[in-house]
Amino acid sequence: MPFLAIIGAAFVITFLAELPDKSMFASLILGTRYRPAWVWAGAAAAFTVQIGIAVTAGQLLHLLPGQVVAAVTAGLFVAGSAYLWVSSFRSQQVDGADEARQGARAASFWRVAATSFGLIFVAELGDITQITSANLAARYGALPVFAGATLGLWTIAAVAVTVGAKSLKLLPLPWIRRLTATILLGFGGYGIIAAITG
Repeated sequence: MPFLAIIGAAFVITFLAELPDKSMFASLILGTRYRPAWVWAGAAAAFTVQIGIAVTAGQLLHLLPGQVVAAVTAGLFVAGSAYLWVSSFRSQQVDGADEARQGARAASFWRVAATSFGLIFVAELGDITQITSANLAARYGALPVFAGATLGLWTIAAVAVTVGAKSLKLLPLPWIRRLTATILLGFGGYGIIAAITG
């Protein structure tokens, strides 16, 4: 795939996968309580570190023989697709309101950014977007996947901190999960064919 196409694919998949995710809701809730730019700075830093970890893991996976990498990534894409498809039928709740509370102390940039960083970093550990980024990096290279996935997560964090909780009712989150699941299934199918054909 061309470099820009990989960036675009990583951006779209990551953006869609993160829309119904817990870290998006945590950013949204924090953005309703504190200055959105401060929340975004902490969330963006956490997302950057998480994607860095993911693409590094993907590059380590890339050291395996080509057919093994194709088979493993295909299996993980199909598993991620199944997870998103099944979870799209669960009731949608906005979690994280309690985690967003910091107490009575005055909020400073560093306090808000550090809280945002901590919440998002912990929420993203082993998340579907991190696993998907690792898979894409193993298949298509670290740099374009890092760029696309990071931009996708920065964008979703910006949307979350500026849109507000009321607009969540307008987004058909189960259908967004299903669309993302279908895209991941397509990547999984492609990986299966690549693993079989060598």
